[in-house]
Amino acid sequence: MAFFFKAAVSKGRQTSPVEIVRSIKEFLLALDTKTVVKALEDVERNISYLRQTLVGDRETEPNQEIVMQIATEICKEDVLSLFVQKLPSLGWEARKDLVQCWSVLLWQKVGSDHCCAQYLENHVDLLDFLVVCYNNIEIALNCGNMLRECIKHESLAKYILESASFELFFKYAELPNFDIASDALCTFKDLLTKHEMVVSQFLSSHYEQFFELYAKLVSSTNYLTRRQSVKFLSEFLLEPPNAHIMKRYILEVRYLKLVMALLKDSSKNIKICAFHIFKVFVANPNKSEDIIEVLVENHEELLKLIHNLPMTKGEDEQLEEEIDLIIKEIERLSRRANMRQAAPPISRTQHRTITRLTLKAVFNMHTCKRKFNFI
Repeated sequence: MAFFFKAAVSKGRQTSPVEIVRSIKEFLLALDTKTVVKALEDVERNISYLRQTLVGDRETEPNQEIVMQIATEICKEDVLSLFVQKLPSLGWEARKDLVQCWSVLLWQKVGSDHCCAQYLENHVDLLDFLVVCYNNIEIALNCGNMLRECIKHESLAKYILESASFELFFKYAELPNFDIASDALCTFKDLLTKHEMVVSQFLSSHYEQFFELYAKLVSSTNYLTRRQSVKFLSEFLLEPPNAHIMKRYILEVRYLKLVMALLKDSSKNIKICAFHIFKVFVANPNKSEDIIEVLVENHEELLKLIHNLPMTKGEDEQLEEEIDLIIKEIERLSRRANMRQAAPPISRTQHRTITRLTLKAVFNMHTCKRKFNFI
């Protein structure tokens, strides 16, 4: 079969999808034999031909009927599994071609179904293998690209989130190799942003475990890890679909203290991102007494840190407005604490009235609700 396939390529004869797939399978399996060098040359040549068939070139568009047949045959012959398992044995160019093939195949429909994505649903060990491959410096970036293509499918993203493999991303984010750590963080971000309902359900049921691990990232000694994780957290918490997670997060003193520490970071970018998280703790109209106590006890240092946030004049009018509002709210909390110590207790009704009027004066509550998604 291998002879006929190579002859077909060289003579320009139209090769059937069955021939293409079975020839690749034969050569991939031959990588385990004594003829590995010859098999490697053959498999790389055939994967290149497969890529051309699936993607086309400047002169010809891919034949969608043939592409569909190839996708069907690849699942039938378990070649998708071989693609993953034999990836470490392939050369750089062949891996690049294979990643392109992978992207096409995962979105190829056979009837109404994405057959290759369904194949992975039934062979989830391949997803675990791809995650673990971040430990292999030679193929880590290839596997990252393949994983991100998988994550676009909700069912595959859901599996990875709920698998034991997911926790490995917290480790990969701190890898010493800059490119691999960045790629892993990119995949991690896709996992938490591509499918809102899946992520919402995951974080609701794994809240404690997830944010305890995430706290280690935002306080990492690795600047890249710290910067990217703080930036992502500042964006993630303020997304409307994550409002219920944000409301839970900003009630926790331990995370307020974590963010306050980030306001002291030497990096301008980290300080600004930390402020965007900190402002939600302060702007929350339903702050717990524990949160208020921490803000009041540290109000002098906090005001100094916020006043000294590194901003270029006219850089961001909205940011300047938010800084002003947060400063006023911290000052208000401090004054209220001092008044409580100096004055006799007031009734619950008086307290509610004063709080309502003060908040109305300091905040435009309609804007606050719109910005921070408070109920």
